[in-house]
Amino acid sequence: MDPVFIGELLSGLMFFGIIGFLLFGFPVAFTLSGVSLLFGLAGMWFGVFDPSNFGSLANRYIGYMTNEVLVAVPLFIFMGVMLERSKIAEQLLLTMGKLFGNMRGGLGMSVIVVGALLAASTGVVGATVVTMGLISLPAMLRANYDPKLATGVICASGTLGQIIPPSTVLIFMGDMLSGINAQVQMSKGNFAPVPVSVGDLFAGAILPGLLLVGLYMAWTIFKAIADPKSCPATPVPPEERAHLGREVMTALVPPLLLILAVLGSILGGIATPTEAASVGAVGALVLAGLRWRLSFAILRETAIATASITCMVFIILFGAAVFSIVFRLMGGDNLVHEFLSNLPGGTLAAVAVVMFIMFLLGFILDTFEIIFIVIPITAPILLALDVDPVWLGILVGVNLQTSFLTPPFGFALFYLRGVAPPNVSTAMIYKGVLPFVVLQMVAIAIMFAFPEIATWLPRAIYS
Repeated sequence: MDPVFIGELLSGLMFFGIIGFLLFGFPVAFTLSGVSLLFGLAGMWFGVFDPSNFGSLANRYIGYMTNEVLVAVPLFIFMGVMLERSKIAEQLLLTMGKLFGNMRGGLGMSVIVVGALLAASTGVVGATVVTMGLISLPAMLRANYDPKLATGVICASGTLGQIIPPSTVLIFMGDMLSGINAQVQMSKGNFAPVPVSVGDLFAGAILPGLLLVGLYMAWTIFKAIADPKSCPATPVPPEERAHLGREVMTALVPPLLLILAVLGSILGGIATPTEAASVGAVGALVLAGLRWRLSFAILRETAIATASITCMVFIILFGAAVFSIVFRLMGGDNLVHEFLSNLPGGTLAAVAVVMFIMFLLGFILDTFEIIFIVIPITAPILLALDVDPVWLGILVGVNLQTSFLTPPFGFALFYLRGVAPPNVSTAMIYKGVLPFVVLQMVAIAIMFAFPEIATWLPRAIYS
């Protein structure tokens, strides 16, 4: 039997085998590495895989651990967790609720605004959803909001941290796309390619992030007009409005200063993402201290949470490295290349198919799991078809934001379910997020029609 056919067959079976094991509830990192090793042994038996290829794993792991760009990941996570402990999110939610309270749908609008601000200053989805669920959901239910609209707004706004920088997903994607793009361009004879950086993705994500915020707010306004009973106004007493201006300034200034320090230094070319993340981490400590929320206990909790999240992400990355080696060297990349290259419709059809596959994987896998599996397989083919790497990275980021919202394994749904009162059922939460999943698909369609939404700002800043 043809060895090429056997290798490609084993590669395809390995991919679906991993999905199958994950559906049975096995841990992702160990499933990726364990199943890949089993299929690597099968490849050895059939003579289509050389086990000496595993020798490159040590260099890969050392490369991950010494990669200066990836050092920004634990720093941004630390910043987000510390800001959550310092109650900045709580103050923002309460103040914005008062500011928009006199409008129908005002509480929903305030949650969206706060979600965007927290995304730009923390980027930690779990902490954002839980905080807004604990503070805003009871207030919205007391105001007779439709539970489906309330839960949908909270979950969707909490996931904005996946696309609005500083996003840890964009950091990993920027690092991966940078190396893949350089290899692809060199294979095409371009030995001085225009580099792709995390800063490019951060700049490219700003307008799409604002697009999503605009779509969420437009849906809330539509509900306020079409179904006023679903989101009534919550008038603020005159005595509370008397000092509202000062409250707004007190609540807004700290996160805005942090956003300016972190994102401004990156986009302005003053600091690298890692250096800016260090500034953000120190800034979060300073803000916690100014609010008298900095103590050894809080610092210890923050450090433990940071270590746990970082270890989870990197162990998945290590498992994905085993999968990538076995899949590629048994001919899986050739199989994917032939499939995408021969699609009717050309390059856009190939990108659309990859986006659709990622969307489906979002129902059963986490964001990091998907990018570590799919990006190394599909990005080289798509970039070889002259797809803009920044546009591709932002498309993937917006697409994978839906993985937090799609049942049965949408993590934002789990986070909110854990803090929602008993009278809010899981079915209500699932139904509530569906319009926002559709809105994210609309955003992707708009970005397909107008790629400049993702590519204009990076070119304007860095060219």
